[in-house]
Amino acid sequence: MRFALQVRQGRPGAEEFAQRLEAHLVEVGSTVVSGDAGCDMVLAVGGDGTMLAAVGRSLALGVPVLGFNLGTVGFLAEADPDAMEHVVARLTAGDYAVHERMTISATVDAGKAVGVNDVVVEKIDSQRLVVLDVAIDGEDFVTYRADGVIVATPTGSTAYSFSAGGPLVTPEVDALILTPVAAHSLFDQSLVLAPGSKIRITVMSDRPVKVSVDKNDLGRLTNGGVVSVAAGEEAARFVSLEGISFSRLIKSKFELH
Repeated sequence: MRFALQVRQGRPGAEEFAQRLEAHLVEVGSTVVSGDAGCDMVLAVGGDGTMLAAVGRSLALGVPVLGFNLGTVGFLAEADPDAMEHVVARLTAGDYAVHERMTISATVDAGKAVGVNDVVVEKIDSQRLVVLDVAIDGEDFVTYRADGVIVATPTGSTAYSFSAGGPLVTPEVDALILTPVAAHSLFDQSLVLAPGSKIRITVMSDRPVKVSVDKNDLGRLTNGGVVSVAAGEEAARFVSLEGISFSRLIKSKFELH
């Protein structure tokens, strides 16, 4: 098999593990490619941030992705670094499943970006709220005075959306989760929408906002600026080895008893 590695730079543990992983892959007859050369799978070494970058590469290359979790919580990276040789043996033998997860796209004047976690529209000035008008499927919904608005996928429901009060949603469900951040409005609850929903967010004040997709900057908007959010056209493909249920994953990561 041909593998591409996405490694968390600047973290000695991740870089050292990546070197051992690459050496073992070569030892068992696999190839590790550099850059964006053709490969069969992208392997992430790090935490969820590294995994998000690896997902972006895997989407561009049309291949699945698996993460070795060297981060903290690690909702996206499934493989245990201590089981590296066992994991490699299963991958090279084709002993794994691939699960598709919906993606999310955002479009502004400056361009378009696709992610797997979320689209975030939030204030730049930490002392001032922004005013954001939200329309869903062409119908006016609500105008928020808030720190921002998050539109997440079920995969991203465990990230910023959750810390802002949004629900945890299993990735087996396709949905868009709309969550305001610190809203000073009568309605400040999350809304779970159909995956085909089209969300339009318009800046309604002279306070600029920044737009990001999976923490990657897409641009800044001023009064009258618009960002359009919808499900991505292509699904991300995640390699699964153990088939851990979503409820068991949540219980493990949050140390529930």
